Amino acid sequence: MLFELGGVDETLARAAMERAIQKLPIKAKFVIRPGTHGTPEVTI
Repeated sequence: MLFELGGVDETLARAAMERAIQKLPIKAKFVIRPGTHGTPEVTI
């Protein structure tokens, strides 16, 4: 299962996901995809 958030800062996204993770019946963790926050996915 994958949840993706966009358009919000990391602090707000992390807080929202931590609350949601507590309600899930499975282990989950918050990760940041490479290429976000100003770092390119591909360097030329």
